[in-house]
Amino acid sequence: MASLTPEEKYTLITRNLQEVLGGDEIKKILAERDLKMYWGTAPTGKPHVGYFVAMSKIADFLAAGVEVKILLADLHAFLDNMKAPLELVGHRVKYYEALIKAVLTSLGVPIEKLTFIVGSSFELSREYSMDNLRLAACVTEHDAKKAGAEVVKQVDSALLSGLLYPGMQALDEEYLGVDCQFGGVDQRKIFVYAEKYLPQLGYKKRSHLMNAMVPGLAGSKMSSSDPDSKIDFLDSAKDVQKKIKKAFCEEGNIAENGILSFVKSVYFPLKTLHGNKPVFTAIRPEQYGGNMVFNNYESLEKAFADKTVHPGDLKAGVIAAINELLEPIRKAFEDPALIELTKLAYPPIETQLKQKPKKDKKAEKKEKKLKEAAAAAAAGEATPSASATFAAVPVVVAKQEEIKNEEVKKA
Repeated sequence: MASLTPEEKYTLITRNLQEVLGGDEIKKILAERDLKMYWGTAPTGKPHVGYFVAMSKIADFLAAGVEVKILLADLHAFLDNMKAPLELVGHRVKYYEALIKAVLTSLGVPIEKLTFIVGSSFELSREYSMDNLRLAACVTEHDAKKAGAEVVKQVDSALLSGLLYPGMQALDEEYLGVDCQFGGVDQRKIFVYAEKYLPQLGYKKRSHLMNAMVPGLAGSKMSSSDPDSKIDFLDSAKDVQKKIKKAFCEEGNIAENGILSFVKSVYFPLKTLHGNKPVFTAIRPEQYGGNMVFNNYESLEKAFADKTVHPGDLKAGVIAAINELLEPIRKAFEDPALIELTKLAYPPIETQLKQKPKKDKKAEKKEKKLKEAAAAAAAGEATPSASATFAAVPVVVAKQEEIKNEEVKKA
């Protein structure tokens, strides 16, 4: 939208965000030219409906004339406690790109203005590797661990790879040539880390834009790696219904309510993308007064808090709303090529089990007999001495010969 003023562009860029770091710098850039930005996603588990929040903001950025780059962070996916095995990550990169395009298309967003970049296409270069080492020479272990605390999977005996993750995300800002980075508020510590350490390498400090996190169905954030917390973009209508019905939704409780949060953070923002007036319908049986229609989130929240809207009515409305959003995406993935890509990126568990090498039953039987022979030879001694162990060797050998002779006779 070339007709927008710098002030209008800034308003569009920052609307519905939870936090902005470096807003004044963004305003200065907008006064001179269009903004350059990147949003990164690591191709781990299947993307969920929480991604609608980022997609709605990408739509805003494009409408404001922002040059948007989407980083498919394949190396980050592997570094994050090996959430994506190397043999699958290549397929998942393609899956994520195809899915993101399908989601944006379903929202009426012009995807031809987007640039998709795979992390390993530049993160393995000599220059990038050298900068990684330079960064390692000035970052403390404490700062690296703290930066990734809310993003990198936290486990006992954490791998060194998790400490590399924040530094690479910071360096990506320089190597992608952007003015700012966009992400969830869970990325804040990495963003602050980047603002602190990039200048120490002689690179400029970037601005950062953060959207609120969408709570999962169980209360914590919706996560691609936690199937119980999320609804996938390709979940069937039946799966959506099953997951929503199981979700926690206490009558009158607006503080801990993932169902309400979805309507607030995802549904209403999406419905206002192109200047449309949003409408959410709580589906209620006729004997209780019939459906209730809401044109804004505040009125819905008040009605739920007052117990005018029952959890069952809210859930029924959300089931219908989610399926309405997902239907065009499901249709896009009925393409045979995308069906095959999905299988390659996320092979069924039974397929993975079939691929495991089969055990040789004859060898197992033979090994069992040898173990029994060794046990018989050492019988009676809980902790055999060295002399007893050596004394048992001829007995075991004799038993082995006996077994071999039996096998020859059978043959």
